[in-house]
Amino acid sequence: MDALAIAMLAGFLLACFLAASTAAVYRPGPWYESLRKPWWRPPNWLFPPAWAVLYVMIATSGWLVWRERGFVGAALPLAVWGLQLVLNALWSPIFFGLRRLDLAFCELVLLWLSIAACILLFAPISAASAWLMAPYLAWVSFAGMLNYAVWQMNRPRNRIA
Repeated sequence: MDALAIAMLAGFLLACFLAASTAAVYRPGPWYESLRKPWWRPPNWLFPPAWAVLYVMIATSGWLVWRERGFVGAALPLAVWGLQLVLNALWSPIFFGLRRLDLAFCELVLLWLSIAACILLFAPISAASAWLMAPYLAWVSFAGMLNYAVWQMNRPRNRIA
């Protein structure tokens, strides 16, 4: 592997690290702990290591596409890769920062669609890069179900006085 390839891999990893940094700023706290959650919610300690592995896979996936086609030859797939990363970065500020479970769910639907689009666009270029995005899609699917469940369990109910 040459110096440019190593530098580009570092760049893809850095982009993922920057997206992940919003989760370090907007963290679960007493507000989140006070919410009702489904019994099948994983423990909080599971999320950071799961995301760490996923971010390495996301970075590697984008990098493999870049190695095959470069930025010019894979402009659309890599633009969609960037879009999913921006959407990924926005979820924590919406959910934990704004405390908008409804908007966070809608945002997750867009994230899911962008990941699926990445997989479809990456597959003809690099099967490995498409497969590296599959666990991410599965995790975001699960996160979407969890977000939806927490939203529904904590919606204000109309009460008759």
